Amino acid sequence: MTISLSDIAERAGVSVKTVSGALHGGSARMSDETRQKVKAIAEELGYVTNLAARGVRQGWLPLVGVVSDGLITSPFATEIVRGLDGAARSAGMAVFAVNHSSGQSIGSVLDEVQQFRPRAVAYAAMYHKDVDLPPTLAGSVGVMINCREASGRVTSLVPDEEGGAREIVRYLLAAGRRRIAFINLPGILAGSLREKGFRAALEEAGIDPLGVFPAVRRSVYSDRAPSLVSSHVEALLSGQRPDAILCGNDRVAMEVYAALARAGLRIPDDIAVASFDNQVELASRLDPPLTTMALPHRAMGRLAMEILLAGQPEPPHLRQLPFHLVERASV
Repeated sequence: MTISLSDIAERAGVSVKTVSGALHGGSARMSDETRQKVKAIAEELGYVTNLAARGVRQGWLPLVGVVSDGLITSPFATEIVRGLDGAARSAGMAVFAVNHSSGQSIGSVLDEVQQFRPRAVAYAAMYHKDVDLPPTLAGSVGVMINCREASGRVTSLVPDEEGGAREIVRYLLAAGRRRIAFINLPGILAGSLREKGFRAALEEAGIDPLGVFPAVRRSVYSDRAPSLVSSHVEALLSGQRPDAILCGNDRVAMEVYAALARAGLRIPDDIAVASFDNQVELASRLDPPLTTMALPHRAMGRLAMEILLAGQPEPPHLRQLPFHLVERASV
């Protein structure tokens, strides 16, 4: 026997509109007591939402689609998805993702997502970069996550790369470090913004950097590119030896650890090491555990869902979310 909204309304002694509001997030006003009473009766009667009928009625299903630009392969995907999913569940919604591969146009992927009739669509990238959405498609995306829409037509949530670099450099300075080198990620937006913050923090303190060095041989960073980290560390140790090395990410830091160990130097006694990203499985297992700046991925996911489900969306804007300093034993 199929249980209808009318059946629940009759048992609860309320209107069908009230039942719909309690179960589906409608506009009906009610007390929390009434809402919980309706939900309890619906569960008792075994009511199951007819999503297809609901979609026909209101034009969308209780779904939020995510176009994943490499996100699924990222070690940080879980944090973004947790942020999205937690906020979505609180609103009675579910999240699904469709991957955007290099051989597909953004338009074709958005068409694929729209077939599921989601209430809203987000675009999420595996790393901070500019994404140029065609003007005709910008209106189909409610928010960009971990990337920015190049023309500013879509609200974009990104890490505050420059601010994060300033914070970690100030932390090193407060720990008494004065000769700081930076082995950075070349050719990507995050790297250029972090370098800007690195230089600004040192200039603010009246200190010259020992240098900024590319972590890989290629012009654009990739963890599969030939590494230059070991040679940079050797060169630094043969000259004016640093008392701190800042690393573009935790993978680079792992290589710095190995190079310093080969040279017989101790962290942090001889040289402090700090980094960005907070890949917990890596950073927490290094010896000593790595001090690093955690990316705000979960916060971006949570805020993105709030923006997508807001009744009156704000005008498109860029919002930079702060990193979180994770203090461990490497400084």
